[in-house]
This record gives sequence, C-alpha cells and structure tokens, in this order.
Amino acid sequence: ASEGKDGASAAENTPPGVPQGKPGERSSVFYSAGQFFFEYLVVVSLKKTPDGHYEPKITYQFPKRENLLKGQKEEEERLLQAIPLFCFPDGNNWAPITEFTSETFSFVLTNVDGSRKIGYCRRLLPSGRGVRLPEVFCIISCLGCFGLFSKILDEVEKRRQISMAVIYPFMQGLRESPFPAPGKTVTIKSFIPESGTELIELTRPVDAHLEHVEFQALLQRLSPHLILHIFASAMLERRLIFLAEELSVLSQCIHAVAALLYPFTWAHTYIPVVPECLLDTVCCPTPFMVGIQMRHLERVLEQPMEEALIVDLCEGKIIRAVGDEEEILPGKLQNEMLTSLNRHNNNNNVHTSEQVNALVSEAFVHFFVRLVGHYGSYIKWGRSGSGSFQERAFCKAVASKSCRKFLKKFVKTNMFSLFIEEAEKSRIPQEGNG
Repeated sequence: ASEGKDGASAAENTPPGVPQGKPGERSSVFYSAGQFFFEYLVVVSLKKTPDGHYEPKITYQFPKRENLLKGQKEEEERLLQAIPLFCFPDGNNWAPITEFTSETFSFVLTNVDGSRKIGYCRRLLPSGRGVRLPEVFCIISCLGCFGLFSKILDEVEKRRQISMAVIYPFMQGLRESPFPAPGKTVTIKSFIPESGTELIELTRPVDAHLEHVEFQALLQRLSPHLILHIFASAMLERRLIFLAEELSVLSQCIHAVAALLYPFTWAHTYIPVVPECLLDTVCCPTPFMVGIQMRHLERVLEQPMEEALIVDLCEGKIIRAVGDEEEILPGKLQNEMLTSLNRHNNNNNVHTSEQVNALVSEAFVHFFVRLVGHYGSYIKWGRSGSGSFQERAFCKAVASKSCRKFLKKFVKTNMFSLFIEEAEKSRIPQEGNG
C-alpha cells in the first residue's frame, strides 16, 4: 500500500517525497480521491557503456519539474537515480532481441519519512524490424491501485506501437483528471491518429484495501497450507524471501502476501523485486519481505543470512524454513482458514479475480476479528481524549490457551504497535475495523 497526498493543489506544488500533513495523518489521507493519478511518467532505455554492457538510463521524464528548492531537488534526484535499477533489476546482461513478451510489474520506494511511492512498470519491445532493446515505461504514483495502472499501461503500450508522440497527450489528460473515489469511474478523452478520439474509462474498485492485489497469483502457485506458513511468518515479522524468474510473478505474489495482513501493514523493508546490485539486502538482521529472480538463487544461498523463510514460487515449495511454521498460528483458527482456502480451491465454479480477492480477504480478516477484534474495549480513554491500550488485560481476555500464546507474541510486533497507536489517537467507534 502507499500513502496519498492531501488534495491536488498541495501535490502540484510539492515535488515527490515531500509528505503532506503530519506523520500521524498518513492513514487518513491514504485513499483520498481527487488527487493526481501520478507524479511522473519516465521512460527507461538501455544504453551501451564503453565496456560493451547495457545500462538502464532515464531517456524521458514527464512532467519536468522547474524551480525546485534545494531539499526538493535532492529528493527528486534520489528518486530518479533509483528508478532505472528497479526497471531493469535483472542487471546489465541484456542484448538486442527481436521478440519479447511485454511484462507488467511494480516496485515500492520508501522515503526517509516512511511514506511510500509505487512504480508501475511495463517492459516492452518497441515496434520495428530487426533486433532492438526493450524499454520500460514507469509511472510513479503515491496511489496503490494495481489494476487501474495496468489498464493505463495498456493504453501507453498501445500508443507506443504508433509513436512516442501519441503517449504524452494521453498522460497529460490523465494528469488533469482527478483520481476517482472507490467504485467511481473517470473518463479520459484521447485522440489517436487514424482512429480518432477514444474515451477511456478507468474505474476504481469499491474495496480500497484490495486495489493493489491479485490473490489468484498466490493461490495458483502455492498450496493453502504453504500460504498459511508464509502468513504466520509475516505476522511475526520474520525475514521472507520469494523466488521466481518473472518480475510480474514476484511483484504480484509479494503484494498479495502483504495484503493478507490487512488491517495491519507490513512496516519493514519491502522490495517486490530486488535489483541485482542490492542482493546483499538478504543479510539484513531486521525483518524484510523481498522478491529475487531465480537466477540469483546460488548467490543468495551463499550469503551469510539470519534465519529466513525462502519460498520458491516456480515449484510452489519452501526451500528454507525456520522449522516452527506449522505451530505458529493457533490450531483451531488455522484449520478454519485452511478449510475456507481449500473450499475456494476445490470450487470448480470459475471465480473472477474480484471474487477470489473477496473470498480470500474475508478468511484472513475473519481470523483477525476472532483474534484481536476485542482490542477496542481495552483502550482506556483519559479525560484529555487520549487513549492508552491495556495490553495485559487484552491478552488475558482471550479464553483459548493457544490463541493467548500467539497473541502475546503478536502484540510485540511493530505492525500491532502501529495499529494500536492509530487507534489510541482516534476516538471513533472501531466497529468493522478489525
């Protein structure tokens, strides 16, 4: 997920990376409608270096920013330096090719203040004859909505096959349109030579927390049993490494795992596709959730690593585990979730991806409601209106011994603390929130 900005005017005058509002307000502006769809569109191309390799470089940036203050300029430079690495995370072993299936993936950049930006990428081979190099169209946005941006990238790709010049009026039109509220549609007019004016409808899903998610991607590759092992490890904020060759598989599956934690948020290192030059991220002693291309497996296994869960998304198996994954979650709740995930798997009715999202999400939200749904009753409100959470009483209130044992660990995690901090600030009845 990622944070939004307070209204278009603020976003217009503030370059990327300068957060709007106070840090504690992040969740309230999370999904505000009406702000900009995106901050930048950049094109990243491969340029030959003197030693004969190809290096990714930004060859186009829209819009160009003028009159930036010193701090803003540094922030922008940092952003523009990082983008090429994430658009071609597979290193510089490229060569000109004649055929390439375009792929869509995304990456997340975290600012110093903890706010996040998402890069939505489409890697494609420009139309033409003979050998040529792929290029990446990358849209940088504060808004988490994968399906919507995939559709925008389809339009960009369609125009790219005609000419670069046709892309910019479309992006300008998009930039001038307000981001729709959940469930609403925005229509963008776009002129294409030869085929005239087109109306493009972009609809935002009703359920905001599923905007960035494709649970189907996870269910197609992993058994419900393994998904629960991964979920349990993520809940205890362990180190998680996912392996696959395709960037789209890595980014889809990792976004899906992070979304299983809703209404909690993964607050640690989160890199859906790790660029080759950052592979030593796996040596970090702190929690992380990262995706690595299968070709780097040997190198990863050679690194001096702390305990981690390593998941092979190609074979649908776990390569390395801590060993206690089966015992982390309370047995009864784990079995209930297994039953609902298996029911989905055995159900031969074809579900749309929205239906799959709703079914899977429901199973996990239900788990949290059963486990921590009573938290609101254990926030003691002072006269000044500030709340304080009664952790011991909250844990003791759970009758089941196995649930209590798990809860004592979960309340110590960063994600639980952040969730409770927000709850202590907002004296609003918390029904339906978890």
